[in-house]
Parts: sequence; structure tokens; C-alpha cells
Amino acid sequence: MSDSKWMARALQLAERGIYTTDPNPRVGCVLVKGDEIVGEGWHYRAGLPHAEKAALVNAGKNARGSTAYVTLEPCCHHGSTPPCSDALIDAGVERVVVAMQDPNPLVAGKGLEQLRAAGIVVESGLLEEEAKALNPGFIRRMSAARPYVRCKLAMSLDGRTAMASGESRWISSDASRRDVHRLRARSSAIVTGIGTVLADDPSMTVRLQAEDLPGVEDAADIRQPLRVVVDSSLRTPVDAKILQTQESSATLIVTTSIDAPRRDALQQAGAEMLVHADEPQVSLSLLCEQLAQREINELLIEAGPTLAGAALQAGIIDELVIYMAPHLMGNSARGLFNLPGLQQMAQRIPLSIKDVRQIGPDFRLILTPERD
Repeated sequence: MSDSKWMARALQLAERGIYTTDPNPRVGCVLVKGDEIVGEGWHYRAGLPHAEKAALVNAGKNARGSTAYVTLEPCCHHGSTPPCSDALIDAGVERVVVAMQDPNPLVAGKGLEQLRAAGIVVESGLLEEEAKALNPGFIRRMSAARPYVRCKLAMSLDGRTAMASGESRWISSDASRRDVHRLRARSSAIVTGIGTVLADDPSMTVRLQAEDLPGVEDAADIRQPLRVVVDSSLRTPVDAKILQTQESSATLIVTTSIDAPRRDALQQAGAEMLVHADEPQVSLSLLCEQLAQREINELLIEAGPTLAGAALQAGIIDELVIYMAPHLMGNSARGLFNLPGLQQMAQRIPLSIKDVRQIGPDFRLILTPERD
């Protein structure tokens, strides 16, 4: 029972890094001796000490003879910081309890082996599912070489996302929109389509303060995600807002166009270009692979029904986040997904409901596609 209590505390600490650690995983560590915490810490930001090192510094000499509860296997390789496995050994920790093994091939059990070789008692798997839930993107990138993909949508009670004219502001409430900004803040990148850029001219930035994001100590630590525009024909205006906020975040335009003058104009406006020249249209699967190579862990799709439908049919969506507002928009309004080809009940796309809760006057549904 005590082990679970201390690991639960380590998980609470790890969660404090949810908005700041990217592209590193969120990790917490608690050092316990004599049924008392003698040190604790979490990984706050890439380049700063890892959770184990922070906890050891906090404990000082009391670390010797303690049990370390860590939400992720201690690293055993040299990166921007020294190996945590060495730090635990040098500090004289007697026992290490780990929630989950690190999916990073550079670690992947080697850290646990090193600790055991040093005579430390090692146990693994305590509250493993809870630990995995903290790092879906890091795990997916390390194990499958692609990000964890969320798709955020807002709809009326009758499943509409815009009036027939295209008018869509605002379907959801202020409370829901603030919740979306928290989704943006934890994401490595946001993907939208050219239709959204032309219709709404969004900036796609996080517009929250440090006090709005638990665990963030300073506004300067709020990360702005990479903005990605899927624009096969290069219709993005050079004065689009998504290109005018380069000081806060970079913008990547993904296209199949070989129109060099147009590409040059957008690059001069601040965009980076990614060309899928051999594809009839932008390949969302290939884009996910390319973003993983840029250390993108969690990818948020904020787009209209065409791109959202294409992403769903391409099988890249891991999680749907749908905000449902208590109003009706009528038969002529636009639907949630554009899903051509679905004509029979057997072709339906099954979803599992993972969470439903009220956000202001709206309901937020979290669903996952059911896959074979």
C-alpha cells in the first residue's frame, strides 16, 4: 500500500511538467526513507535536471539508504544531462521502484539492468497505466516513430460545425476555448488546413498566462507549438496571421505544389516549406512520420470537416476531443466530418467514449477510434 502511495505522489509531480518538458517525457521522483519523504522532484524543462537528480538534490545526504519511486525508468545514457542511473547509484539509494520501462531504444531496460548490477533492488510496473497516460506522445514517438494525434472539434447539439455560409464563431463557450488553449499548450505541434486559414485567419497560438497552466512557473516557459498548414495548392495568403506571429512560433506549410515563385513568397513571409512532390495530395501519414523526426510528441489537429475526415480515414487519429454546445444550427449547417464513401451501416467508424464532462455550458467528449 505504501509503495502505491509514494508512486502516486511521483505521478502528481510528473504531471507538473505536462506543459514544459517537451520533447522530453514528464517524469516525477520521490525518495522515501523510514516511511517519510526525504526528497522529491520532477523534470521541469528540457536541459534542466531530470526528476531523479532534482529529488537527490532536494534530499541531500538523506538520499543514502532510501527508496526511489520514479514514474519512468532512469536514463542510462549521456544527453544534455548525465545519466540518472549513475546519480542514483552514487547517492547510495538502496531500492528503486519504477512505474514503467522507458520506450526510448537508448534506455529500454538498460537503466534497470545497471541499477541491479550495482546491487540495488529494482521493481517495475507499479501504476504503469497511470504513468503511460502522462506520456502518450513520447511513448508513441519512441515505439512507432509517429506522434500521438488528437483531433479537436466543436459542434452544436445537432452535430454542426458552421453555418452554410461558413460562419462558425463561436460555437463553443469561453470556458471550452480556454480548455482548447490548454490542449494547445501541451501539444508539440498544431495542424490545420488551408480551408480554416482562409475562412478564419487563425494565429493558432497559446494565449494563456502561467497561472492558467498548473506547473508552469513563468510565462516565458509556456511553449508555443509548431503551426502546420496542410495546403496542397499553396493558397495561404502571405499576410495570414499564422505567418505574422513568427516571434512566438514557427510555421510549416506542407504542400504538393511545385510553384517555385509562390513557395519563395511564402518563405519570405516567414514560412518553412515541406513538399510532398511525389504525392497527389499531402500524405497525412508521411507528415506524421516527418513530424516525429522533429521530436513532435503530441500533435493537435484543429481543422474543418475535410481535413478532420481525411485524418480519421487515414487512421492517424488516436483521440477525438469534441466540444458539444447546447444549441441547434439546423439542417443546412455544415457537419462534423467529411467522410465520403460511407453508404452502409457496416461502413460506420466505431468510437469508444473515454470521458464525458461539462466545461462551462458545454460538454467535452473524449473518444478513441476502435481499431482491429
